[in-house]
Amino acid sequence: MTRAGWLRKTGFLSPKQASKRDCGQQEQPYHPPDRCNVEESGPKSGQPAIAGARMDSRSEAKPSDKRASDAQMAPQTVPDRPTSQHPSHKHGTHPRAHNQRHPSGRPTSDRPAYAALDLGTNNCRLLIAEPTRSGFRVVDSFSRIVRLGAGLTHHGALSQEAMDKAIEGLRVCRSKMESRNVVRRRLIATEACRQASNGEAFIERVEKETGLTLEIADRRTEARLAVSGCATLVEREADGVILFDIGGGSTELAFLDFRSGKPRFHAHMHRFIRAWTSLPVGVVTLAESFGGVYVDRPIFELMVAEVRQMISRFAAREMMSQCVQGGKVHLLGTSGTVTTLAGVHLGLERYDRRRVDGTWMGADDVTAMTDRLIDMTFDERVANPCIGADRADLVLAGCAIFEAIRREWPCGRLRVADRGLREGMLVELMAQDGVWRRDRNNPKGANGRRGRYRGKRPQAARARAQS
Repeated sequence: MTRAGWLRKTGFLSPKQASKRDCGQQEQPYHPPDRCNVEESGPKSGQPAIAGARMDSRSEAKPSDKRASDAQMAPQTVPDRPTSQHPSHKHGTHPRAHNQRHPSGRPTSDRPAYAALDLGTNNCRLLIAEPTRSGFRVVDSFSRIVRLGAGLTHHGALSQEAMDKAIEGLRVCRSKMESRNVVRRRLIATEACRQASNGEAFIERVEKETGLTLEIADRRTEARLAVSGCATLVEREADGVILFDIGGGSTELAFLDFRSGKPRFHAHMHRFIRAWTSLPVGVVTLAESFGGVYVDRPIFELMVAEVRQMISRFAAREMMSQCVQGGKVHLLGTSGTVTTLAGVHLGLERYDRRRVDGTWMGADDVTAMTDRLIDMTFDERVANPCIGADRADLVLAGCAIFEAIRREWPCGRLRVADRGLREGMLVELMAQDGVWRRDRNNPKGANGRRGRYRGKRPQAARARAQS
């Protein structure tokens, strides 16, 4: 066996070597907020880190700078964009990777993998990743717009068509997880299943037809996972951050307060949540109430007013406003709305996650892009490569929610995150298993070039070791 063959078999290929694998697709290294020290770790170039590295807002990575561009590599997830923009990624999936299921039916890789699935009101998304020395590497992903919550506002229940479409996407997710050596997984459903009268019945149907057991996550859990997934995009010098996640059926808001101190590790970021709330409105529900195809400025303002009325009931609203007046608070948005605005702002001919994730936008930039989208016709929104047919009737509803947040807390800057719940789930699962802990037998951590995988041993094995 050649050296390259041995490296491939044992899984000790570096990301550079992995780029030569099947389909020519590189599995991007990702360093999540596990044990990374905010103060000390980071790329030497000083570029703003996207995952597990030092936070610095002084400059942004330029596409022409290979080292800075590589520093911005995060999990190579497929964004919820129209599949026509990704001809090689059918239904938003990655091309076949090197260690897909063997014809015999067994996974061809013995390396432990973790899976995180988020079934939302609008999207069904999956990430599968393997732990690395200081983070994890995404080995497979899936994203499909299923619109599970379509019609929920008017009927109060999930429609048969929406449930069928969601189960079809979940079957694809199950197949992908079976093709990997998934040792732990977390599968959650969010606002659509929380609100629907038949939400529990749908979860039971999913388990019966796909074998997947989904948990209906509460709003507090959803807000915490969003913070965990986006922790490394928090600016180091900030006194506070207003994080928002605009979903299909709800919008989560969390205020991170650093005035009395900052977390040593990114994994501790959720401990600094001073206040949080979940607004019962998302892009799907708001578009169904006001319309999404034809939206002029008066209709847009009505949507903004509707959301601001909901925000007015948030008890921490005044406290957050006082912090914003101090000037060292920035917005951190994780949703298709803000990534769309960033893609249009950057003038992308095709949505590029690597350029969007971590991008900074000023208040004037956000206003200009919002005005530009309002002035577009529906057909022009469909034709825009960063919007497409799947989001053309939802994007202005998302902009209205975002505008309501901006008017309530007028921060000068926004940082865009193309990440969220799935990354948060992966980080928490791996941290619980201690895959990044190091000892004398494993000095380089889980899946490093030396040592062994350090995960949780079964309870019986731990008992034998202690006896």
